[in-house]
Amino acid sequence: MHWGLLLISHRTPRSVRTTVNPQREIYRAYRALVVLSLLACGCVFAAAPASASESVLRVLAWPGYADPDVVKAFETRFHAKVEVTLVDSDEALWDNMHAGRMPPFDVLAANTAEIQRYTRENLLAPLDLTQIPNTRRQLPRFQARSSIEGLTADGNVYAIPFTYSSMGLIYDRKQIAVAPTSMAELWNPRYRGKVLDFNSAQHNFSFAALALGYRDPFKLSATQSRAIALKLIDLRRNLLTYYTLPEEATAFFIQHKVALMFGNYGTQQLEQLRRAGADVGYVIPDEGALAWLDCWAVTSAAANRPLALAWINTMLEPDVSALLTRRQGLANTLTPSPESNINAHLVWIRPVTDVERREALWSKIVSGDLPETFQ
Repeated sequence: MHWGLLLISHRTPRSVRTTVNPQREIYRAYRALVVLSLLACGCVFAAAPASASESVLRVLAWPGYADPDVVKAFETRFHAKVEVTLVDSDEALWDNMHAGRMPPFDVLAANTAEIQRYTRENLLAPLDLTQIPNTRRQLPRFQARSSIEGLTADGNVYAIPFTYSSMGLIYDRKQIAVAPTSMAELWNPRYRGKVLDFNSAQHNFSFAALALGYRDPFKLSATQSRAIALKLIDLRRNLLTYYTLPEEATAFFIQHKVALMFGNYGTQQLEQLRRAGADVGYVIPDEGALAWLDCWAVTSAAANRPLALAWINTMLEPDVSALLTRRQGLANTLTPSPESNINAHLVWIRPVTDVERREALWSKIVSGDLPETFQ
């Protein structure tokens, strides 16, 4: 994911659909093309064919989560071969897991909403945490696994947090000297024509629900949805436009001197803006921010569970986790994110229960077909 164009492929489908099934940019064109070619030719790479005496670990993951140098070090350390299959959307992940592959995958990376789906389908194995000692290195919020929906079920742990990003507010320091503290700033008339919003029904309804103080942004009543739709109609007065891709947002932000933006791609988007020369800050509003949390899990069909657990443990080595921040601009679960207070209120994305209603209303909001008063 430190691969700009590829990261769009990675996060755009997730950001639009992660809340539906219930999620970034930065990497240079060369590596993007390399990985895109891997995706095009079947998404699989392995260091070398395994000998008859070697174990093989089959990993299903997102670009950037299993870089070749990390894979090579693991292979050397555990005298095994690793086959990595890369995906660029939650749908691709799901399809790979249901393709009847033989031999099956051993370990996968998915967000918490997807982990819930896989657990319900009995596709994941309970984890023996004694075999993943590096979990003790994680920040307290990630060790409190029962507090994060999707990690546990029936008293068992099924997934270990690996990386995450919040969807905070990105602001121009030159126009906004004091960091905003509330989502309400998006509606401040001072920023008429200087606000960017991400084009997504799911995330807009959820973040607006937080702004309105609704308890559960993923489960809205018809009355709440109506109130949110009116709120989002009102936001149109301040919008320059909606964006979809992070590069698109960066271009708009710089060319049109945008003041404030709902940062759907979070810290990765922030990094891209800074690399493009923008003087921007990033905040988690007092109301909290939506956030995606990607985790490692072992499949119920794993042929070598000890090796799969060793993989997860290795992913939590400090030097490996640090690569997420250094290469991808992503937060890791071992060290506090410099862009997010450790006590910031993050609302981990979950599946929404009113997908069709949200999308129907959103299409009208974006097109301008929905009147400011409607029944």
